[in-house]
Amino acid sequence: MAQIELEAGDLLDGRGRLAQAGWARREARRYSRAAIAASPLRIKEWDYYCVLAGDHGVAAVVADNGYMGLLSVVWLDFAARRFWTQSEIVPFPLGRMGMPESADAGDVVQARKGLSLAFRHTALGRRLTLDCPGFMGGKGLSGTLDLAQPPMDRMMIATPFPGAPKAFYYNQKINCMPASGEVVVAGEAHRFAPDSAFAVLDWGRGVWTYRNTWYWGSASGLVDGKPFGFNIGYGFGDTSAASENMVFLGGIAHKLDEVTFHLPDGTWDGAPWRFTSNDGRLEMTFEPILDRADATDLKLLRSITHQVFGRFSGTAVLDDGRKVAFRDLLGFAEKVETAW
Repeated sequence: MAQIELEAGDLLDGRGRLAQAGWARREARRYSRAAIAASPLRIKEWDYYCVLAGDHGVAAVVADNGYMGLLSVVWLDFAARRFWTQSEIVPFPLGRMGMPESADAGDVVQARKGLSLAFRHTALGRRLTLDCPGFMGGKGLSGTLDLAQPPMDRMMIATPFPGAPKAFYYNQKINCMPASGEVVVAGEAHRFAPDSAFAVLDWGRGVWTYRNTWYWGSASGLVDGKPFGFNIGYGFGDTSAASENMVFLGGIAHKLDEVTFHLPDGTWDGAPWRFTSNDGRLEMTFEPILDRADATDLKLLRSITHQVFGRFSGTAVLDDGRKVAFRDLLGFAEKVETAW
């Protein structure tokens, strides 16, 4: 597969089409909602954070998907192998949620029916503020997490869709952000310490085709005292110009070609998974802990999600040929099918 590194410039051309397909290790392309040529009903914009810390984790998303917006918080208890979710739907936001046009500037502050989420930039990184008094049937969830973001590479990809010139997917994943703070769930405080808690940001903007299936995996942690993580995935759009597969070590990205998910038959969080790469640079196994399953099937609107959390072990080969071994790296792998 070709791996075309993006030049700096606007994401879309004067006709609302992707100006260049490819990848970058920074925000190389400027996204502008006003430059999109498709219907506002088809535009999808979201910020998703997932912060994992040993035996617990929290995820939060704010999304404006044209005809439907979403605010959601998930609490993950890996010791109990359970998760809890609170979500609020925003009908037909059509851009009124004011999602930022850059991953590096602009805050997200939204509140609906007692669910308040704020994702703000700070001098040292990002601050997540969560306030969900109705969580767990009124037991409540609240907290503040600071995510450090020192100078570091990220995964950025601009992807077209075959046969749909006005469709595109612009995505950034920022791994390995150390997290500090506290989240209180049902009156119990859970600490997040930067030597053991790490966050990933999934920042997505685009216009999709109606039916898609994708695979995504992510993990962050420490290897020999250095921040280490990866982003892997495929199945979404035309990735002939670049894959989204990257390994990160000490803030430096190492670009990979193709990675394949080998899922066990008939189970999601039982048998181990296996991951292989076509060039042998990322080989690993995955021990599942918890399947965050979610299914919505309204015929015209359909979303089937299996986001499985667990621990990765394996080896990665860096751009200079060095081999990095890792064990029990906490992260997730998912398969999602959508028609919307």
